[in-house]
Amino acid sequence: MQLVLASTSPYRRELLSRLGVPFQVAAPDVDETPLPGESPDETAQRLSILKARAVAERFPDALIIGSDQVALLEGVQLGKPGSHDKAVAQLCAMRGKTLEFHTALTLLNARTGAVQTANVPVRLVMRDYSDAQIEAYLKKDQPYNCCGSARSESLGIALIARYETEDPNALVGLPLIKLTEMLAREGLDVLTYGGE
Repeated sequence: MQLVLASTSPYRRELLSRLGVPFQVAAPDVDETPLPGESPDETAQRLSILKARAVAERFPDALIIGSDQVALLEGVQLGKPGSHDKAVAQLCAMRGKTLEFHTALTLLNARTGAVQTANVPVRLVMRDYSDAQIEAYLKKDQPYNCCGSARSESLGIALIARYETEDPNALVGLPLIKLTEMLAREGLDVLTYGGE
């Protein structure tokens, strides 16, 4: 079956490419606004399913991967900063504190309608970095399209004291350990894919 990533994120695309299985990318075009009273894990889960379903209409015979991530700092959801000033504000607010990332994953078999979902949490403790370090980091990495303003797969790792999770890929945005389990249940074993 065809594999489709319902995301335009270059980070998710790079992660999925590590599995060595060909896939297509499709923009899900969904409203990512949290609903009133929705918890962060509920928001992430709902949006991962919504993204997969939105793309499934265009790929009726494919396995569709949807994913969404919500970051939380002291009860407040963090989004993508989008600008230097907002990234500085986020990183200042995060300094020395603990964040929660909720990364939801959905695998939808568009042919059968079968849906698998999971939420892989990450607990992240930030270092007590200086204002000068924030400016130097932002100049080098420019993580303005990253939730929480720090790219852990790049220089942003220097801002992190430690993290706890069952899958470090979840912090970047696509839990590959859980995804390989889901794909296997759909008959796609990434280890033997392409073999005779």
